Amino acid sequence: MRIDRRTFLCVAAGAAAGCARNDTSGPLEKAGRYLWSRQVEDGGFHSAVYGLLRSGQSLTPFALGALLDIPESRVPRPANGVDRAFEFIRKHTNADGELGRMDATSDDYPNYATALGISAFVKARPSGWEKDIAPMVARLRTQQFAETNGWKETDAAYGAWGFGGPILRPPEAGHVDISMTRYVLEALRASGMPSSDPAIARCLVYLERSQNADGGFYFSAVNADINKAGEQDGHFKSYGTATADGVLALRAAGIPDTDNRVAKAIQWLRSHHKTDGAPGFDAASRQMWSSGLRFYYADVISRAVPGLTVVLPNQESDGSFRNSDFLVKEDDPIIATTFAIGTLLRQ
Repeated sequence: MRIDRRTFLCVAAGAAAGCARNDTSGPLEKAGRYLWSRQVEDGGFHSAVYGLLRSGQSLTPFALGALLDIPESRVPRPANGVDRAFEFIRKHTNADGELGRMDATSDDYPNYATALGISAFVKARPSGWEKDIAPMVARLRTQQFAETNGWKETDAAYGAWGFGGPILRPPEAGHVDISMTRYVLEALRASGMPSSDPAIARCLVYLERSQNADGGFYFSAVNADINKAGEQDGHFKSYGTATADGVLALRAAGIPDTDNRVAKAIQWLRSHHKTDGAPGFDAASRQMWSSGLRFYYADVISRAVPGLTVVLPNQESDGSFRNSDFLVKEDDPIIATTFAIGTLLRQ
């Protein structure tokens, strides 16, 4: 029996309530309308679940980036919605070019937020966007763990990007992971950085350090405790989200899929793929991470290896998605819905 595209998406997303015969909206349209409904008067998207994300500095470019990917023919944009979001981003970018450091209580993932801000500006190209991103790009360049900040190639953090904020020098690197490194690298390349730039060569050192012999990647070469799949035989185990991030980072660095580093990672993803959660968490004590990373994995695997089947959890009646598991903040509907939109766009 053939199943048309909209019916498949309704089934895959578990959105039966929104797939009645007289309803022409599919899961993507419902999710897009929901996400736009979360934009508030100041133009930002603010978490109602997590205090750290309440400032909206990282959530706003995150949500906006996904909404910009949806064709307006499918989800019309609210009047001035995009302009207001960019004005929010401009207002919350400090004199050093950092987005995410304008809250008096805590930083809001500055490198991540700044990278997402750059990517959103490049997608939409509003008036003056090149001037807007110039200080942001410059700041991210200074944030790489590189010789200019005292780091050597033998240092575990070398070539990567961390949390952001004050420039860190050896030996303290703070929080460093492949996800933030990937987002920053993609933003810098989108801004026009050539593959011949020295920052790319430095980043490839970190990516090589983060890839296992089986082709998979682990999350951090710096912070042992955040490698969610644990260790085996003296090395950190590969898992799905980190490996998909590794593929996307290598591509952003200009490495083709025919290169053995990318090919082996893709093969790992194909052979370990799960339709309803992140793979690589085999130990009983680690399996909670498979469901906890469900939306992130759905989004990143649909980017890294298009065509693999992904089944999202049930869509709420208001169009949102959310994870019943709170391990990595996917119980926040803004986060889960943003990831879901990316997944649905590529189904």
